Order: sequence, then structure tokens, then C-alpha cells
Amino acid sequence: MGVRRLLIASMSTGLVLWTDAGIAAQDEDTNVQNLPAVEVTAPPPTPRRSAPRTPTRVATPAPARNRVYVYPTSPGASGSIEVDKIPASINAVDSNQISRTRSPDIAVALQQYVPGLSINEVTGNPFQPDVQFRGFVASPLAGTPQGLAVYQNGVRINEAFSDTVNWDLIPTAAIRSALVVTNNPAFGLNALGGAIDLQMKNGFNYHGAEIDVMGGSFGRIQGSAQWGKQVDNNWAVYGALEGIHDNGFRNFSSSDVRRFYGDVGYRFEGNEFHLNMGIANNSLAGPSTVPAELLQQYWGATYTTPQTISNKVGYLNLTGKVEATPTWTFEGTAHLRGFKQNTVDGNPTDTQPCGADPTLLCFGNDTTPAFGLNGAQLVNPFAPDAILGEIDRTSTRSTTFGVSGQATNSDQLFGHENRLVIGATYDVSSTRFTGSAELATIGTNYVVTGSGIFLGQSGDPTSIGPVSLRTVNQYQGLYALDTFSVTDRFAVTAGGRFNAARVTLMDQLGTALNGDHTYDRFNPIIGGTYKITSEVTAYAGYSEANRVPTPLELGCADPTRPCIIGQFLIADPSLQQVVSKTFEAGFRGTKELNIGSLGWKIGAYRATNYDDILATPIPGLTGFGFFQNVGRTRRQGIEAEVNLKSNALQFQASYAFLDARFLDALQLGSDSPFADADGNIQVLPGNQIPRLPRHLIKASVEYAVTDVWKVGGDALFVSSQYFVGDESNQFPKLPSYAVFNLHTSYQVTKNLQIYGRVDNVFDNRYSTLGTFFDREALPNFANGGAEFTDPRSLSPARPRAFYAGARVTF
Repeated sequence: MGVRRLLIASMSTGLVLWTDAGIAAQDEDTNVQNLPAVEVTAPPPTPRRSAPRTPTRVATPAPARNRVYVYPTSPGASGSIEVDKIPASINAVDSNQISRTRSPDIAVALQQYVPGLSINEVTGNPFQPDVQFRGFVASPLAGTPQGLAVYQNGVRINEAFSDTVNWDLIPTAAIRSALVVTNNPAFGLNALGGAIDLQMKNGFNYHGAEIDVMGGSFGRIQGSAQWGKQVDNNWAVYGALEGIHDNGFRNFSSSDVRRFYGDVGYRFEGNEFHLNMGIANNSLAGPSTVPAELLQQYWGATYTTPQTISNKVGYLNLTGKVEATPTWTFEGTAHLRGFKQNTVDGNPTDTQPCGADPTLLCFGNDTTPAFGLNGAQLVNPFAPDAILGEIDRTSTRSTTFGVSGQATNSDQLFGHENRLVIGATYDVSSTRFTGSAELATIGTNYVVTGSGIFLGQSGDPTSIGPVSLRTVNQYQGLYALDTFSVTDRFAVTAGGRFNAARVTLMDQLGTALNGDHTYDRFNPIIGGTYKITSEVTAYAGYSEANRVPTPLELGCADPTRPCIIGQFLIADPSLQQVVSKTFEAGFRGTKELNIGSLGWKIGAYRATNYDDILATPIPGLTGFGFFQNVGRTRRQGIEAEVNLKSNALQFQASYAFLDARFLDALQLGSDSPFADADGNIQVLPGNQIPRLPRHLIKASVEYAVTDVWKVGGDALFVSSQYFVGDESNQFPKLPSYAVFNLHTSYQVTKNLQIYGRVDNVFDNRYSTLGTFFDREALPNFANGGAEFTDPRSLSPARPRAFYAGARVTF
């Protein structure tokens, strides 16, 4: 019930450290947070305390005479330029910071170190979080309007059918850096709020071997192993293997994650080629939100079960870079990805005994017949006191193939430094989607038990029943970006990207879902940076981005024929593409102090979406709704960050303010207690968008007590937010929360480190997301079968948890 109820209520590139000696070794103590561009003269003028280093047999770079931080301007690695020429906010997380979280989920590191980014377990599973940045979402939940593009080794990994991002499939141990790119249309479709660009490790930048095992609360057992070796001057290999088991703190919430990543690289005379591959096979339980009244009885409660997801993926990427001349670099990528997802979702049902003849079953009311797969009305086999439900199943199988090419030129223009990037991409995906509904009974523990009887096409105008759909997505892009240095201090960036998309739907059971939709758009970018001093840079920029409707949204976009979002599709009217226009400006700087390197930044942004898409519920029909364009929405805010790094101390703190509002009036169905007699709420211009907290405050610190012992902690404050379904802003907000975590590590020997972690130290009981549910759909068995009185359904956070582990390097 959780997935359905919530839906209806609601890089091969990265930050690369270049030196005149080449790419920095993987375990070098980089500090990607100390931005913008930093040039460090080595050795330092004043000796500093020697910090404990985690032993790893990696190549030690020669002392850098000129170290420059660069940042990506496109999905291709050679498109990176110095950070003081980027007309946008810069957010980066390196492998050391990722490792410090001890989490197998990259989203945890992003939340800890990127201002304005937060996560919530909307599905009820820690391995499939919603990632929210500046009011835009990258979610694993089908039907959630997506607004962030995610890249791995330069390949966009938003899934073809619904643009979802399955974070559990990403091999965290193999990530070298993660960047959140803003204000840049070169990252293609869906980058409305930005792009998350993941650069993976390879044998040239990671040497040695590592085994890391950890266990702790709620049955958590996890382990990872990675190995990298540069065989000779030309060849290198790398591999990473991860396995996690977690029982979860809620009933029926056990998960298993298994994933592998590998890379074979070859390079010579500045040219480099890589073949990398990955596989994953994960079984996840996602109990989703649960009525507040059940949580008051037991924090680990669930509402309906089963709620399971099976995710499998296999991919193969071939990348190549050729330095044709001292100023021209060409690179290309070819990728093949296969994805398979099966979901099982236990829910209440609109099937009921017919009023005139209880021996037969009706759907939606007590007069409309419920049909079986053979088209005949179903006979009622259930006991008179049975509580009916259904088990909804979906299967999604996608195959994606794509190629891309990029050329980078650094010739001077009119005697000034200039960097030109030109690229093109082509991706085609084929998806087969099926859905079925099995009638069931619901027990007093909210376990849904199937009967073996499947629903055929039933309901009028609503419908449920088997779905079989084939879709083909064709995405093409052409982009160009040019950064021209007007003076040594002033740089201007201009360019844009043209996107063309075609989405074809082919109904395998009839014709209602047939459709052929085409979209195209040119998205410009213009911006500039100015170095006020050698330590302070100002930036400003404007860009546009677009998102085309997904096959899932197009298959459920008819208000006269609503469907169960994410599970059953019924009609194929057209939707307009979403266009976002973003302004961004700010300052950033660095300062070398006696106590370490200080970095800071402060910036503001405003992003306006046109023809935004939302899932719109249908009043009085549990779980039914449709997707529609809802006009304009706006997200604007301020972000500030300060960080300090020395050999003994790592410190970072940030604050983010987000104001997200509807700009046009609209009417939405809702289970809110403030809905009118018809089940609708009226959204007015200026109402805040639900589920988006206005204030985020973060802090993290790690201190080397001795050469072998480190202690640290991190804190997160998230302000109150409106419930999903309360777009009219009439219901009290979901309360704010604060959570504190502690960690420590001890280097026992050169090759052995032990560590421990305590999450949610004060055992705070809080919820990361709230929505409403149909209080009449099922009885409150925790209260003797009485009707629920509290309309809230919440996503509970994990209680206090203890973890301990060991890391061995060779």
C-alpha cells in the first residue's frame, strides 16, 4: 500500500586533481571542499603536524609545484576547467569523505557534505533514498517527478521507463569522486536542478588492495573488497565487490545488496582507453510510510505487506580519449545497460461484493462488475467477514544503448586563453512493462495474502487489470560550451545544448496506450567569473534545462481515465515537457591560515519551472490518479558553507535556505482533512511545495587525537515541511528534527584499522516525510479494529544504531 499511497499523495567525469606530475593518487589527502581554484606551492613554508594516514600502497605523487583544482563542464572528462572559471556553485565529495561515512550508500555522503542536499527514506529502505537538492528530486520511486540527472563514468543512469535513480545499484566503494553540478544544460535531459556526476576508480589512480567489513544494529552485515594495480606503464586493472545484508528496524524490511564493478585501462602518450563493467542483484523491502497511530504503538510498524523490490542491472562501457594535438583532445563513449525490476505491492482494493448479489464481485462500487482475465464477472469466493485486498505486481525490463563523442580545444583566441567543448550524444532504450493485480485477503497484522484470482480490465471510468506495454525512448543531444578569459581575472562562459527526444508507446493488449511523442528544445547558458583577489572569486550565470515526460507519465495522463500510478496504465494523451530557467550568483574563496586551509562560499539561486508535472489524485478512489502539467513552480534559495582542513582537523559546516512555491492556481484531489466535500483542495499562487524543508543546517568534524586515533561526529538539522497532499498549506507541518552521529577509528598496525560508529546518538524518533492516507480503507487493528482517526502517514527514521568494523589494506 505504501508505494501506491505515497505516489498518489504526492560521470566519467568529476573533480580531478591535476599536478605537473599527473593525476593524484587515490588516497592523497585532497580537499575538494576548499574551492575555488587553489594553487599550492610545496613544500609548505611551515612544517605541520603529521596526520595518521591509512596505509594503502598507492603511487606517491611528486611534490607539486603547481596544483590546480578543475571541475567538469560536461559529461566528458576532458571538458573540465579550473574552478575559478565556473559560473556556478561547486559541490564535490572525494573518496576519503565517502569512506569516512562508513555507509554503503553514496547518498549519505552527499547529504553530509553538499549544502542544500537532503535525503529521506520515502520507500522505507535505507538503500533507496529520495535525494533532494534545491527542491528537485532523484528518486527510486516510480511516478515521482524527477529533476536531477545522475551520471556514472559519463553515462546517464536515470532509468529509461520513469527516469528513476536506483541508488542501490551504484557501487559505492568504487566511487572516486561525486559532484553535484548546477546551472549547466550540457548534462542533458532531466538536469532541471542539476546533475550528480560520479567518477569511478581505475587501476591508474588506485593501487593496492583493501578489505572492509562492518556489522551492527538491526542485523547489518556489510563487506567490501577492492583491488587496483598498474601492471606496467600502459595497462591497469581495478575491481570492487560489495555485499550488504540488513534486517531493517521495521517489520518485513530485510534487504540484501550485491554488486560488482571492474575496469581495465590502457594508456600511452596521453591517450587512454577503458573498458568498465558492473553487475548488481539486489532484493529490497520497502515498507514505505505508515499511519501515525500505528507508529505510536510500535516504531517498527508497517501498514501493508508485502512491499518488495528486486533490482538487477548489468552494464558495459567503453571509453577512449585521444590527444590528437597539444590543443585538441577527442573522446568517445559507447555503453550498453540492461535493467530488470520486479515489484510486489500489497494494497487495499476497490474490489467488493456486489450490492445486488454478494456472490459476485464488483469494482469501484457495488454495481460495476469486476472481471477476471477471461472477461467474465468474478464469483465471490471470500468469506463474508473477509477484508479484501490485492497484490499488485509490476515487471520492468529495459535495454539501453548509447554513444557519445566530445572534442575539446584549448587554442588561444585573440591572444587570450580559451577552452571550447563540443559534444554529441545518442541514446536509445527499449522497455517492456507489465502489471497484474491478484485479489487477496488482509490479516490483522496487515499481511496481504494472495488468492490466485487475477483481475481483468475492470472499472468505469477507472480501470485496473493486466498491462503489457513496450516503449522506445530515443534521446539525442548536441552541445557546445566556450570559456573565454577576457583577462587573467575575468572569464566568460557561453553555449548551450539542443535536445531532441522521441517517446513511443506500443500497447501489447490493445490500442489505448499507443502513442508517439516528440520533443525538442535548445537550452542556453551564459555566465562569468571574476577573481576579486587571488583568494576570492565572484560568479554569476543563467541557464535553461528541460525534462521530457516519461513513458510512465504519458501512459497515465488522462483525467477522465485515471490509473494506479506506477502500476497500471490506461491511456496516452500528450504532456508538455518541463522547462526550468535558472539564475545563480555568489562568491567563494580560500585562505591559508596557520591552523589549516580555510574554504568558504555563499550563493543564491532562483529556478522557475514551466509546465511542471505532478501526480494528481482522484478524490474518493484509493490509489488512483493521473499525471498533469500544473503550470509554473519556483525554487529559490541561499547556500553558505565554511570548511577548515589541516593534518589534524577536518571541519565543515553549511546552511541552506529553500523557498519552493506554486506560481499558478490549481485543484488537486487529496486525503487531507481540509479537502472539500468532493475531496479536492485549492492550491493558490504562493503556496509552498510539500516535502521540501526550508532550512538545512549541517556540521561535521574529525580530529586526530594521536597519530593513530581519530574521533569525529556530524550533525544535521532539517526544518519542518508540509505534508505531501497538503499543497494548499492548511495542515500543520511535519515537525523539524535534528540528528547527531559519532565515529572513531584506530590504526592498530600499518595495515589494520578498526572503527566504530553510533548513528542517531540521542535516539531521536522523527519522520523524514509525511503524507495522508485513506483512513477508511482498512481498520486500525492496533485499536481493536476501530476506524483510524489520524490522517497522517509517516516515514519513520532509523533509531539509534551501533556499528563496528575493520579495514585491512595490502
